[in-house]
Amino acid sequence: MNEQLLGIIMLALLCMAIMIGFPTAFTLMALGVIFGYLGFGDLVFNLLVQRAFAVMTNDVLISVPLFIFMGYIIERAGTLERLFRSIQLGLGPLRGSLLIATLATCTVFATATGIVGASVTLIGLLALPAMLRARYETELSAGTIAAGGTLGILIPPSVLLILYGAVAGVSVPRLYAGAFLPGLMLASLYLLYILVRVYSNPKTAPALPKEERDFPISTIALNLLTSFLPLTLLIGAVLGSILAGIATPTEAAAVGALGGLSLAAAYGRLSFQNLKESVFLTARTSAMVGWLFVGSSLFAAVFARLGGAALIEQWVLGLGLTPFQFFWLAQIIIFFLGWPLEWTEITIIFLPLFLPLLAQFGIDPLFFGIMVALNQQSSFLSPPVAMSAFYLKGVAPVSVTLNQIFNGMYPFMVIQFLAMIVLYAFPELANWLPRTLYGGGR
Repeated sequence: MNEQLLGIIMLALLCMAIMIGFPTAFTLMALGVIFGYLGFGDLVFNLLVQRAFAVMTNDVLISVPLFIFMGYIIERAGTLERLFRSIQLGLGPLRGSLLIATLATCTVFATATGIVGASVTLIGLLALPAMLRARYETELSAGTIAAGGTLGILIPPSVLLILYGAVAGVSVPRLYAGAFLPGLMLASLYLLYILVRVYSNPKTAPALPKEERDFPISTIALNLLTSFLPLTLLIGAVLGSILAGIATPTEAAAVGALGGLSLAAAYGRLSFQNLKESVFLTARTSAMVGWLFVGSSLFAAVFARLGGAALIEQWVLGLGLTPFQFFWLAQIIIFFLGWPLEWTEITIIFLPLFLPLLAQFGIDPLFFGIMVALNQQSSFLSPPVAMSAFYLKGVAPVSVTLNQIFNGMYPFMVIQFLAMIVLYAFPELANWLPRTLYGGGR
């Protein structure tokens, strides 16, 4: 059988297996071994060992479990509750203060963990009941939580950007620098939308009772000092050391993990149970990422060896697309992939199909990666899957329906599409900081 035909069958079977629900990592490895054996015999077993060893010795990937552990231990330290309360006290006199405090908490927490499920779930438990008691509009409240909880996909230290850097060969510090301003831009657009809504229609967010918004300055300062300041210093140390070139992402992640343990101890939450849960969840998530890398690395190598990658490249180039058309076609495909697939699977399995074509169309892989991260946030808010909605529904009061959550997310999804258009029109938002800090190159 023609080797290129084998490659196409291999890719089609992968898509079918994923849709059916087979474990993705082991499906990748099984297809890689079977079709590799059919294509070039026993050599596939040597290739399997080489690819597994290459993943195990990839220094960039060491930072993944460390950043994940940092996020889980900070989550269990009760930091989010303290942070939300202190910001809410400080913003109390403003209309919609609970919404603004929710968005601010999500933005700060996104810089401590890129775990979307944890962010949406925790802030949903914490903020949604308070907003409903204050008679805030259910849709706006739910949409703010669901959208704010996805900011960790884009804002450093995003795990997605680490994985993208590993598969695309792009410097993680440069990716972090590139994502910083677009992340702040997106959070600012969210804030602008919330302010317009609450001030144009006061009924969406009535003013809080006097006893819930008037506190002595000393109380507000003490709360900020004990919650906002420690977490901000930790995040500043981690991200600052990476962006300044003082530490590698792995070294900074180790400092972040140690800082998370220190915060948990300082807050009296460093129990054996919390530590055990954090380690278990970190090991489970890291194992999933590691096996996905091994499986996708073998699959990609066999697929390329069979000529499948070259065939797809020739087909795409034969379409006669302009760089603009190819760029947005890729983004549309990635958006729809976000319905059935997790961002880890999209980043590790499918993005390598686009990467060899970027040079052909003159597209900067760093800019492409930032746009992909922003795009995959949109997938979290887009029905029919919209994982943020289901995370929130799992902890929301019974009175909050899934349709209300979806309706609240739609405006934020439109804002994300607007942010993608703005970023494409003004690429310096992503390119200026990396070029300023590190000069040219990747």
